[in-house]
Amino acid sequence: MIAEIISVGTELLLEQIVNTDATFIAKRLAEVGINSYYQTVVGDNPVRLAEALKIAEERSQLLILTGGLGPTQDDVTKGTVADYLDEELVMDEVALKYIKRYFDLSGRVMTDNNQKQALYFKNGRSFPNRNGHAVGTFIQKGAHAYLLVPGPPKELTLMFDTEVLPFLETLIDDDRQYILSKTLRFFGIGESDLATKLNTFIESQTNPTIAPYAGDYEVTLRVTAAGVDANECQVLLEQTISEVLEIVGDYYYGEGEKNSLANTVCELLLEKNITISAAESLTGGLFQSTLISVPGASNYFHGGIVSYNDAIKKNVLGVPAHVLKEYGAVSQECAMAMADEVRRLFQTDIGISFTGVAGPLELEGEPPGTVWIGLSMSDGTVTAQKYRFMHGRTGNRERSVMQGLDIVRRALK
Repeated sequence: MIAEIISVGTELLLEQIVNTDATFIAKRLAEVGINSYYQTVVGDNPVRLAEALKIAEERSQLLILTGGLGPTQDDVTKGTVADYLDEELVMDEVALKYIKRYFDLSGRVMTDNNQKQALYFKNGRSFPNRNGHAVGTFIQKGAHAYLLVPGPPKELTLMFDTEVLPFLETLIDDDRQYILSKTLRFFGIGESDLATKLNTFIESQTNPTIAPYAGDYEVTLRVTAAGVDANECQVLLEQTISEVLEIVGDYYYGEGEKNSLANTVCELLLEKNITISAAESLTGGLFQSTLISVPGASNYFHGGIVSYNDAIKKNVLGVPAHVLKEYGAVSQECAMAMADEVRRLFQTDIGISFTGVAGPLELEGEPPGTVWIGLSMSDGTVTAQKYRFMHGRTGNRERSVMQGLDIVRRALK
């Protein structure tokens, strides 16, 4: 069965609210083996909604409409679909009683237009709304099925999980295709470079499929497998992921939609019982803030210094005066000294430093985006690497933090 999601609401077109409903529904459908290939957003207009229905019927069997089930004049979904299908709407008396009781308890007068929220298809069925008033409704007609659910996320999610999804599963027992996806995360390689290295996979992909996506200074790769059951999907995924990592594994740092480079680094620090401290100039404490945003940071992060001014670098952090005089703050020597001094000061296993030019103006003859990141290890190894970022002032600082996290990750690995 192929489903199509039609989100109804002019506010979605105007970006007054974010369309989280479609994302939620698509994910739930995939989890139970229902494919969804298209998503449409249409305003509160009966003519255009009917046109969207006609188009969707040509490519999908299950049409899921969200939004437009409320009491106001612009809530046109139920009426439009009923007219389009030439189907009658009738009152769900249980839902109507619930709506009336709500108004009685709240001391408000219930207007007649609120009754339309209790309407459902006479030849179909309704779904109760336990977080609101507008019932959902479903009808099968010919080769197509139509499901109408409320738009407010708190109403939709509860109804979909407790009422709709169990019902849909009964319809697809003989037409189920399990789908399983994993998200791989990479840093230090661009989307185009990743796609080029994996070109053979992408051009010949059938099952599983792989698709790269550019994120904030990183790239994710979604690997999706389809099969008769979850075990078959898992086997297919593991085989493909293994082959992918043989090619681009050097840039891979972890898996999961909600994972991050900071999470990965912090897990490694905790796992290996290694402590870290930081000295920051251009990043202004952003690296330290990123570390402590991960719960449990006190186990491995001892502290740090924001030495934005050269006098602080010298008098508080302890960078030798001759380093600043001979080489300047934007230099390999300064980055190495900052990392070594902060590690010594906080008595940690790792000291990391950031110094450079965030922008928009140049500094010490260096252009904006010039960054030195230093690393001092407890075995006495002190290094510094130079980078040139092109992201603007805020972006250069953010990218520096990401680069620093990756340097620590590689050192720990």
